Amino acid sequence: MTARVLALILFAAAVPVAAHHSLTVEFDITRTVTITGVITNMKWTNPHSWLSVDVKDEQGRVTRWEVEFGSPNSLYRRGWRRSDLANDLTVTIVGYPSREKSSSVMTATDVKLADGRTLFGGQAPNDAR
Repeated sequence: MTARVLALILFAAAVPVAAHHSLTVEFDITRTVTITGVITNMKWTNPHSWLSVDVKDEQGRVTRWEVEFGSPNSLYRRGWRRSDLANDLTVTIVGYPSREKSSSVMTATDVKLADGRTLFGGQAPNDAR
């Protein structure tokens, strides 16, 4: 084996492999949660986009929820635009909660915007099983 081939093999082995997780491992698809709150940040990143939403409870306490979506490209193909999720807009989100009970993390099925439009979040019940 030449030194070049060996170097290539060693380099390839050192590069971390990005494994895609199953939806059911991280999220409880047997139930859904609905939150309504104010957008504080949207990260259009790969492999998952993330939306931060501040949700007030009945006592006025604010909990920051982190909401997972698909990649920016998949959201764009579903009709999403960056302007749809600007900071300080109120949204209602339906999705599957994290399996970690103390967590305020979910993956979205639908996002209802203040103007009445609903954007598909990418995780439908039939997709999850």
